[in-house]
Amino acid sequence: MFIKTFFKPLLFAAALSFLCTENHAQAVRVVKGFGESTKNPTLHINHVSGDGEIAALVKSSLTLCGWFDVVPAAASADFTVHGSYAGGVLALNLRNADGGLVSAVRRNINPGRVDIDVHRSVDDILRDVFKIPGICATRIAFSVKTSLRAKNIYICDFDGRNVTQITRHNSLCVEPEWFPDGASILYTMYGHSTTNIVQTVLAPLKSRLLVSMRGLNTGGAVSPNGKYMALVMSRDNQVELYVKEVESGKMRRLTHDKAVEASPCWSPDGGSICYVSDLSGRPGLYMISANGGAATRLSTVGVEATSPAWAKNGSIAYSSRSGRSYALAVLSKDPRVKSGILVEGGGNWESPSWAPDSRHIICSRNTNGHSTLYVVDSWTGKVRQLLSSRHDMTYPSWSNPY
Repeated sequence: MFIKTFFKPLLFAAALSFLCTENHAQAVRVVKGFGESTKNPTLHINHVSGDGEIAALVKSSLTLCGWFDVVPAAASADFTVHGSYAGGVLALNLRNADGGLVSAVRRNINPGRVDIDVHRSVDDILRDVFKIPGICATRIAFSVKTSLRAKNIYICDFDGRNVTQITRHNSLCVEPEWFPDGASILYTMYGHSTTNIVQTVLAPLKSRLLVSMRGLNTGGAVSPNGKYMALVMSRDNQVELYVKEVESGKMRRLTHDKAVEASPCWSPDGGSICYVSDLSGRPGLYMISANGGAATRLSTVGVEATSPAWAKNGSIAYSSRSGRSYALAVLSKDPRVKSGILVEGGGNWESPSWAPDSRHIICSRNTNGHSTLYVVDSWTGKVRQLLSSRHDMTYPSWSNPY
């Protein structure tokens, strides 16, 4: 079901400044004025003939992917793309300023899945130029406050199109997390007397209970290989961190203390888990082996650190509290990004989730008691609003390409 009545994708070109390249594949810094600035390679979209809808989608995808700055004149562009759609096939040719062919994409466009096929075509260009996983053929799951006492799970494309309601419960469905294959979502559902972790497969739409034990069951996160789940439970009358096999009842308790644990996330190799604990008196980030052992506290900025998210390149984004507000911060493994505060001010920045390119972050921004979704470029701190709605949107999660 599409919910165009109260969601509006913000399909405007964000004024993002990124890193440009000599060979248009590796980023370098550019000195401008009194300091360093960064910019993307520039791109001129020459023409995509044959179908106006497909041409518009190609242009918006190349604009919103965050890896090019689209310019109106070919003479000032590092790259030029020309395309055509005929006989059910989309052809895109990307050339550099010297006219050399950099990427030639050919893809059949299924009439029933135009958006995904066009998005995959643009991802093919991004892989050829930047050697990154795709970002356009991804989806974002999030929780929407659908009534006074209910929240439900929705998904949309990376650009805010095709917003679709996934759950329809008169309860709280929160903390969605994608399975690695992008075909199903894990989330926490609060009932009248129980808290369950549920998996919903998207096509065809069907759900199953994965954890439904006495007490608290929350914060489910699936390992990169899809076989294990980190979660927080109170089955031993104490809130602790566990690892459970997705397809069986086998589980291992990782923490044994009087602190409260929350929000686990997996390292890219699946060997470690980062989570929140108030062991020191205030919420902070800790890391522990997925096999158990001693936990290590991570050094973060601010008086509190919550909602960690681990990127494929090893960086960890989190919400950092200073005073009364939460900023978006990062423990960086990327030489282009300095560890510390990434975005602050203008409300609370909460629940970050990385795109598969390890550069862009989706998060919830709460201003004046109302939450909406924003995309942040970790290289520059530039932001763009993804969706506008009168309903609160929280707990975003970015999928792998599917």
